[in-house]
Amino acid sequence: MKKLQFEHYLNIEHTQAKHLFNTAYPWVVIRDLKNRFHEVVQSLGTEYNEMEKGIWVHSTAKIDKTVNIVGPCIVGANAHLRHCAYIRENVIIGSDAVVGNSTELKNAILFDKVQAPHFNYVGDSIMGYKSHMGAGAILSNMKSNKTEVSIKLSPEETIATGLMKFGAIVGDEVEIGCNAVVNPGTIIGRGSMIYPLSNPRGVIPEGVIYKQDGTKVPIRKED
Repeated sequence: MKKLQFEHYLNIEHTQAKHLFNTAYPWVVIRDLKNRFHEVVQSLGTEYNEMEKGIWVHSTAKIDKTVNIVGPCIVGANAHLRHCAYIRENVIIGSDAVVGNSTELKNAILFDKVQAPHFNYVGDSIMGYKSHMGAGAILSNMKSNKTEVSIKLSPEETIATGLMKFGAIVGDEVEIGCNAVVNPGTIIGRGSMIYPLSNPRGVIPEGVIYKQDGTKVPIRKED
C-alpha cells in the first residue's frame, strides 16, 4: 500500500488544494472533495473573485463565453477554459491549465499546467502537474456493472476503495495519447506515456510507455 501514497505520484505544491492531501491515499481526496471544497475556497487569495455563487475565478484566468460552469468550481491564475467546456460540480483547476473544446470535468482536481484540451472526460479523478491528455482521451469513472471500483495491483491482488465512482490518479508529467480510455481505478506513475487507443488499468509504474497490447517498457531518454 505504501507505493500508492500520493507523494509517489503528485507534487502537491502545484495545486490550490494541497492541504486536502493530509491523507495517505489520493482516492480519499476524491471521496471527500465535495465535503471539503469550502476549505480550499477559504484558503484562496484576494485575487480570486466569486463570479457567481460557488464559482471562484482568478483575475488572470480566461473563460470563453460558451463555457458552462455548474460549480462549485475554482479556476486558477492564467487558466484558459475554452469554447464549450463543461465544468460540473466540485472541480479545482490549477494555474496555467487548459480545459478545451467539449471537455467535461466532474469532481476532479487538475494541478497547475494540466492540459485537457480536446473532447476529454475527467471524472472523479486527479491530474498531476503538467499532465496532458490527447484529443478524445477519457478517464472513465464507473464500471459497466456499476460495482465498487477497486485498484488492481496484480492479477491476484486488489485494493478496495469504497467508491462506486473513481476515475484515475494521473501522475505529474504523464502523457495520455489520443482516444485512450483509462479504466476506473487506474493509477499512472510520474512521467509515463500512455499510447493512443490503449486501454490501461491497474497501477502503471513511473517512467514507462504503456502500449496498446498492455505491455510496459521503460522510457529511454531519447523518447
